[in-house]
Amino acid sequence: MRSHHYRITNRWTGNLGEGTTTYRAYSRNHEISGAGKCVPIPASSDPLFRGDSARYNPEELLLGALSACHMLWVLHLCADAGIVVTDYSDDAEGEMAELEDGSGHFTKAVLHPRMTIRDAARMADAVGVHERAHYFCAMAQSVNFPVECVPEIRAGSNSRSDCS
Repeated sequence: MRSHHYRITNRWTGNLGEGTTTYRAYSRNHEISGAGKCVPIPASSDPLFRGDSARYNPEELLLGALSACHMLWVLHLCADAGIVVTDYSDDAEGEMAELEDGSGHFTKAVLHPRMTIRDAARMADAVGVHERAHYFCAMAQSVNFPVECVPEIRAGSNSRSDCS
């Protein structure tokens, strides 16, 4: 087994002059960056928790990590299998339960990848790739809630296939 290590810097940028003297005295804005990265990710909390809706919140970033990891594995597995992907996008959704004490946890995530492949004869193979990608995706294997996948695969104009 190989071990991989990651580093990230999270810097709070929300001191409005009084620090955290009260719950309402500060902004939740922060920036996530890493060595050698071109642009920091502007982040905040969910607007329901006094965050800035124009910035990404931790819940969206978690969902984005799940979606990106799945996509990267799908593209890898398709390339290995000779399935030519010409377009890919995902409208992922997540659900978080907030408890009475203010804590919360994700209860599920659903990926909705839309993928276009060149060869209509490979539709079933492409569905199988999505199923296999879940096994390889470190993000999906690391969370304690279900991650479902409902892909839409097209080749040509009207081909479609779903799996979950």
